[in-house]
Amino acid sequence: MIPIAKPVLDEREVEAVRRVILSGWVTQGPEVAAFEREFAELVGAPHACAVSNCTTALHLALLAVGVDPGDEVITVSHSFIATANAIKYCGATPVFIDIASDGYNMDPALIEPAITERTKAILCVHQLGMPCDLAAIVEIGRRRGIPVVEDAACASGSEILWNGRWEKIGKPHGDIACFSFHPRKVITTGDGGMVTTGNAAYDTKFRLWRQHSMSVPDTVRHGAREVIFESYPEIGFNYRMTDMQAAIGRVQLTRLASIVDERRRIAAEYTKGLATIEGVSAPIEPAWARSNWQSYCVKLSPSHDQKVVMQRMLDAGVSTRRGVMNAHLERPYATEPELPLPASERAQLQGVILPLAPSMTMAQVQDVCETLAAILQPEAHSLAGASKPL
Repeated sequence: MIPIAKPVLDEREVEAVRRVILSGWVTQGPEVAAFEREFAELVGAPHACAVSNCTTALHLALLAVGVDPGDEVITVSHSFIATANAIKYCGATPVFIDIASDGYNMDPALIEPAITERTKAILCVHQLGMPCDLAAIVEIGRRRGIPVVEDAACASGSEILWNGRWEKIGKPHGDIACFSFHPRKVITTGDGGMVTTGNAAYDTKFRLWRQHSMSVPDTVRHGAREVIFESYPEIGFNYRMTDMQAAIGRVQLTRLASIVDERRRIAAEYTKGLATIEGVSAPIEPAWARSNWQSYCVKLSPSHDQKVVMQRMLDAGVSTRRGVMNAHLERPYATEPELPLPASERAQLQGVILPLAPSMTMAQVQDVCETLAAILQPEAHSLAGASKPL
């Protein structure tokens, strides 16, 4: 079986965790602080705050820009449900707009028609690691005075051409960017998240809120020479990252460049291998974007049944996943105002995510392409003398 994904972990991560366990400080301590500094330096952000996962990162980001009950946040339905859920956590309403027809990211042309007097933020998504059109989205946000929050859950190591220079996603282009370190992502800490920003006031809020709004952090009390009584001036959350996770993350950061290079090489092989197969189209990377290829999602022609194709791939030893979900098709959002989202619905219905992991061999990539070709073009594959069982 060729798995859909596989994290890159070895004895270096094991040794990092061992070091933390033996140190006696295992939660939000010196390792978390070091991980934050190293991540901020890598992406070019003045501030980076580690949290328990990307969902909590999104929640804090929306609270920081002032999203309150009754407000609206413009976003896409075509994203993992956590994107919409984070808006609901604030008591606000997600206003779903469609994705561009040639990709999986927000269509900037649909933002301004969706703006109302209740719009408090724009929450864009770098879907599957492919940067969205930040230049267009940020321009609208700045002109209309609306903060832009980036759901960069999948985008560690992705880059965007910004004012003629390649810059990492996470450098402050919008107001806040939120990352995930789930095992399906390019680098992992088991779970975990990071919030980056150029706004020092936002960063101060993140650090207060992630630890129950405790006025004096554990690290300060631990090193104090006199007794300190902390206070809790406002409602906070338990959104902390552990030092064990951070220690793994620090090792993963040293691997990021090589992991992304390998993922880009595999993606290029996929694109070449799929070029001659009818009934399937490869994802498009805009000239201004460099994806980390967290996932490689192809689009089937309408004549092919997504689930049937995926089952036959599985039967042949190739694991796949369906295209990205749409929140507006799930029960919690069924009562949201209905908007036409045809591109989003087509992407979910016709999208198939192929296996992609740095450990994949080129022979495995070829096997995936040949298997898909045999399913989509059985007659042509048979005439070519293929022996791959279906």
